[in-house]
Amino acid sequence: MILVTGGSGLLGAVLIETLLAQGKKIKAIYNKTALAGFAGNLVEQVQCDILDVIRLEEVMEGITQVYHCAGLVSFSKKDAGQLYKINVEGTANVVDAAISAGVQKMLHVSSVAALGRIRVNEMISEKMQWTPETSNSRYGQSKYLGEMEVWRGVAEGLNAVVINPTIILGPGNWNDGSTAIFKSAYHEFPWYTTGTTGFVDVRDVADAAIQLMESDISGEKFVISGHNDTYQNVFNGKADAFNKKRPHKKVTPFLAALVGKWEALKSFFTGNAPLVTKETAATAMTTALFDNSKLLKFLPGFQYRRLTETIRYSCHALQQKLNNQ
Repeated sequence: MILVTGGSGLLGAVLIETLLAQGKKIKAIYNKTALAGFAGNLVEQVQCDILDVIRLEEVMEGITQVYHCAGLVSFSKKDAGQLYKINVEGTANVVDAAISAGVQKMLHVSSVAALGRIRVNEMISEKMQWTPETSNSRYGQSKYLGEMEVWRGVAEGLNAVVINPTIILGPGNWNDGSTAIFKSAYHEFPWYTTGTTGFVDVRDVADAAIQLMESDISGEKFVISGHNDTYQNVFNGKADAFNKKRPHKKVTPFLAALVGKWEALKSFFTGNAPLVTKETAATAMTTALFDNSKLLKFLPGFQYRRLTETIRYSCHALQQKLNNQ
């Protein structure tokens, strides 16, 4: 029996679909909203908050493999406390429950934010560690501290692997997470930035996670990144796939800072999460290049999908969802 946390998220849902296609039996935990689209007796859905230690230990009984995908992604100051509780304390609870249950192997989904994305003239690899100087977000710090809990578990005998994906692209909920940038392209958001980062197909992340889980690899972490490209190129590709107007207004550092302040002020009065924060604006202006060679050395048969294919696939699936509404 395989346990998946965060099964309602973009990666968790695709991971479950892929495992089901392989005939695996899944136990998926959710906190508030049950997973949609997973009928049949191969998926057992269980309500469980990863901050509930006792309930988590009950759920972990009989589990042989754990994919820990649950986590909070936020760059808002008001979520600082929740980031620590979910990404650090929650991960510690999953690690402890896995050790107590005698789980054979755990795969932890971290982020390249845990490596520190602000690097001048350096390729970012697994060798790098988060520091205050290389990160501008509480999110990155929380993911780094979450990884430390996994390595603590490894020291206590847990068989575990960590993956650090870049920006994951796929047809998820476009009101949330990385899929929200597809919504911006669909509604012809006019602004673009010249920053560079890594992008990866959600299906590739799921495939890499499963291959690492099924391997003898343990005590290692891997950057999962298909392609380094500019935000502008990716936004243009999405606009083209939706047959929408490309973004045509360049964001300057001054304008990015101004928008970040405006969004923070609007969020204060509305209570809604800001679309842009000081941290996300700065990240979008940065050139971050990621080295994905380690995974390809450990899994020599693994291949990433082309970025153009990922964008077309995601936009087509999202368009179908809109048409069916």
